[in-house]
Amino acid sequence: MSQPPVLLRDGAVAVGGRPILRHIDLRVDAGEFVALMGANGSGKSTLVRALVGIRPLTAGRLQLFGTDLGRFHDWSRIGFVPQRGGAGSGVPASVWEVVASGRLTRRRLLRPMSRHDRTVVADALEVVGLADRARDGVSNLSGGQQQRVLIARALAGEPELFFLDEPTAGVDLPNQDALAGALDVLKQRGATIVLVAHELGPLAPLVDRSVVMRSGRIAYDGAPLGDQAVHDPLFGGMLDGMHSHHHVDHMHRSPHDVTPPMNAPLDRQPHEEGHR
Repeated sequence: MSQPPVLLRDGAVAVGGRPILRHIDLRVDAGEFVALMGANGSGKSTLVRALVGIRPLTAGRLQLFGTDLGRFHDWSRIGFVPQRGGAGSGVPASVWEVVASGRLTRRRLLRPMSRHDRTVVADALEVVGLADRARDGVSNLSGGQQQRVLIARALAGEPELFFLDEPTAGVDLPNQDALAGALDVLKQRGATIVLVAHELGPLAPLVDRSVVMRSGRIAYDGAPLGDQAVHDPLFGGMLDGMHSHHHVDHMHRSPHDVTPPMNAPLDRQPHEEGHR
């Protein structure tokens, strides 16, 4: 039986000595589209950064594709799409150049792009609907278009597992629809997707499972929930008693399992907005 792409047991994260995440059990199976939701400050963005190695665990055990995080090196299998703002990184670059940089995990340093590399980049741009903007400067694009560039860059690396940190935040509805279309293609291709979101909007029909964070813990893990349910005060009061463990029944917790700090070769964020 193949190992799940993500398996976290009794995970915890502290920032500056202050506990942010506590007793997190999370399993994501191959091909799942999981929405990681919750209010600002609930810990959802901190959790996704812990899952890609940007935020070290202070307790618990994380395995990616069956390998402990400290021994995991096959980062080409993972794509990380940060929150909007890093598409151009302050350096003048075309859409094509930014997306092509996603191929660096798949080819040797200083080696020219192959025909396959170019085909993959072109396909990634087609998937996100920006093939006609390939030669445009990223700085000339709208915020929503820049977010689609970041998705294309991750897609160019041909990963099996995608983490997206609030891709629709501050994005207008047409670009949200375009993002939903791109993620629908990835889902149809069998990708495993973990999406951090405050609101789902057009992405809701794609979700297989909702995980709702509250105060640094998982308050609900089960069937997909709509935006209204997640943020409804009455429903929210019921969440603590509804935590479903059907994805973690076979986990064996150990408070002594500790993952050493490590740096992952993925995008870093200058700050974590309220440790979301």
